Amino acid sequence: MNSFGRLFRVSIWGESHGEMAGVLIDGCPPGIPLAPADFAEDLARRRPGAPGTTARIEEDIPSLRSGILSGMTTGAPILISFDNTDVKSRDYDEIAHKPRPGHADLTARQKYNGFNDPRGGGHLSGRITVGLVAAGVIAKKIIGESQAFQAEVIEAGGSKAPDQAAAEAAAAKDSVGALIECQVDGVPPGLGEPFFDGFESQLAHLLFAIPGIKGVEFGAGFAAAKMRGSVYNDPIVDASGQTATNKAGGINGGITNGNPLIFRVAARPSASIEKSQDTVDLRTGRPCKIQTRGRHDACFGLRLPVIVEAAAAIVSVDFALVAKRAH
Repeated sequence: MNSFGRLFRVSIWGESHGEMAGVLIDGCPPGIPLAPADFAEDLARRRPGAPGTTARIEEDIPSLRSGILSGMTTGAPILISFDNTDVKSRDYDEIAHKPRPGHADLTARQKYNGFNDPRGGGHLSGRITVGLVAAGVIAKKIIGESQAFQAEVIEAGGSKAPDQAAAEAAAAKDSVGALIECQVDGVPPGLGEPFFDGFESQLAHLLFAIPGIKGVEFGAGFAAAKMRGSVYNDPIVDASGQTATNKAGGINGGITNGNPLIFRVAARPSASIEKSQDTVDLRTGRPCKIQTRGRHDACFGLRLPVIVEAAAAIVSVDFALVAKRAH
């Protein structure tokens, strides 16, 4: 559904063109200093502005509506909302009966019997990730400086020059996908609950919840399928579990091993493009053309790094709280 986590529980809500979007966070420990200014840096990283990103600009000023008193978390659920102010819903009138290829317009209509909100993708829009970023900020605050999160776009459209690839796609009225790599230093060993709640399993779960993510790999990832064990295995160099290489990506058996957590996510090209595409008019059942209007990212992957970091922080703090309770 729309909630994730066991002790640090995150519930996202809202629609792309509704009044607002946001997040409800339950399980945040009391006594964590928290103010709207704490969210500014990560929210700015998610905001568009680079060539190839959407022209829709939301201020994304967080409204902390509960769970905070005198600048400190109280231990009660934290509700954060973000107003949607830069909306042009009329751009989506046509997709109510002409679903966009590659988008969730048709599947949402089928699942919700036509009662879904089609404006900008409604609840299935990337707009909703603003709540994940906010939850990630709080997760990072709980973790403190013991862990360092760093994600970056390493490729877009097959090019090592992501910004240029995005700009070229936008000029061609098209879109490109992207590959994002994330490294987290300082992850303690022992996090993860095999089998079904292994660290990889839970992190992949949350990463795949980000709209448009189509692949996740840890460490050597899919390249491991071409290796021999003598090449893949990471030699252990001391009793703490440090290894000479890190093809496992910091996880063995679903449990963190104390080495850096390294993973990559593949983002598909944006479904909404200005080129004419084939679809079906649901009113007649006949084939037709659609040319998407509105403001969209030619490469939404450029805005993903901070969202990917948020997912890693959310999973890390949830497992840390589970481990603390166990002891």
